[in-house]
Amino acid sequence: MLSKDKLARINELAKRAKTTGLTKEEHSEQQMLRKQYIQQFRQSFENQLHSVTVVDQNGNDVTPIKLKEQKKQKSNKMH
Repeated sequence: MLSKDKLARINELAKRAKTTGLTKEEHSEQQMLRKQYIQQFRQSFENQLHSVTVVDQNGNDVTPIKLKEQKKQKSNKMH
């Protein structure tokens, strides 16, 4: 996740954009910070999905094959 400072800066720029507006430099900074935030969010979400196992009512593992393959690939990269 992004640092607290970067998150605070994103919020500060968002508030300023609504009230007084942003300079070109601030707008560029805001776009860069948002891009970093989205990238971190997507990576975190992907990691979370790779830790999921789908189980049916009978206790059988019914995790989609594609997800199982991605888990294998990720674990092979780590080793």
